[in-house]
Amino acid sequence: MIRLEKRPQPSRAWSMATPLVAVLATMIFGGLLFAALGKPPVEAIRTIFWEPLFGEFSFYYRPQLLVKGAPLVLIAIGLSLGFRAGIWNIGAEGQYIMGAICGAGAGLAFYPAESFLIFPLMVVAGALGGWAWAMIPAVLKTRFGTNEILVSLMLVYVAEQFLASVSLGLLKNPEGFGFPGSRNLQAWDSAHNAELIAGTGMHWGVVAALIAVIFAYVLLNRHMTGYHIRLTGEAPRAARFAGVNPTRLVLFCLGTSGALAGLAGLFEVSGPSGQVSIDFNVGYGFTAIIVAFLGRLHPVGILLAGGLMALTYIGGDIAQSNLQLPAAAIQVFQGMLLFFLLAFDLLTNFRIAIGKPEVA
Repeated sequence: MIRLEKRPQPSRAWSMATPLVAVLATMIFGGLLFAALGKPPVEAIRTIFWEPLFGEFSFYYRPQLLVKGAPLVLIAIGLSLGFRAGIWNIGAEGQYIMGAICGAGAGLAFYPAESFLIFPLMVVAGALGGWAWAMIPAVLKTRFGTNEILVSLMLVYVAEQFLASVSLGLLKNPEGFGFPGSRNLQAWDSAHNAELIAGTGMHWGVVAALIAVIFAYVLLNRHMTGYHIRLTGEAPRAARFAGVNPTRLVLFCLGTSGALAGLAGLFEVSGPSGQVSIDFNVGYGFTAIIVAFLGRLHPVGILLAGGLMALTYIGGDIAQSNLQLPAAAIQVFQGMLLFFLLAFDLLTNFRIAIGKPEVA
């Protein structure tokens, strides 16, 4: 008889090993998936994880790791603060979209003026846009006791409709020959989030992601608010007795995660993407959930996990081009990572026991 038996203490070894085991299991079962699709499994896995770093054209792909990884890390850092406190923001994708819309809109209001103040204004507007969108589930939760998971998730679809609306209306390029989408921000120096060092992929979004990692580490380990976040997540009753204000904590965690997601959207729309368009969002807000858990909700772990997930994005694109793998297969491959992470994470608190349970 095989059963799960609760451990007296969570296993530190399993807690550390779970991400590595999950990645290994994803490679194995992902290879089986690719084989079922008639593609060489070893070649597919090698293409995804090897080609972007050491392949023939790695000089082009390596800078893209920063471009793809920065928004994932920025969003995941914000999500991790709430997840640690048991506050579940699943709507970062919507906050990412609203940050991009508000930031781009603030800049386009001054087009075609040239000023060094325009981009900082866009950064502030992007953060405020994401923050305001996250405040909707935060206020509803604190005032009416609604479920922040459902509200934040439903608001993603509202944000997507709003994105389509402004792409076809308010922010539509009047010189775009009728095509949906805003002006190209890459062609406007004052609003362009350009590379800081040519050829490296390093832009202000990457800098913001690194600052967020440092900020989160200091907050969680050296600040009373970070202590309240950890205490609420680990021992809610003890947190109440310690005088933690749950309303303030919900507003802080959801607001911070929304602001960081909004910043990610702004840096993306003013840099790699270049314009507000109907298909601007590519799922970074949802993928960042995988990054947060793969990094064990730890700032440094999230930084490493963001790099790994960026690798699957870039390697997946190469695999689609070289091996004709369908895009859906790459998405399933990425989803496997979260599935196995959660599955093996169970072994942190439970052990597999064989035989009949002992009767006291």
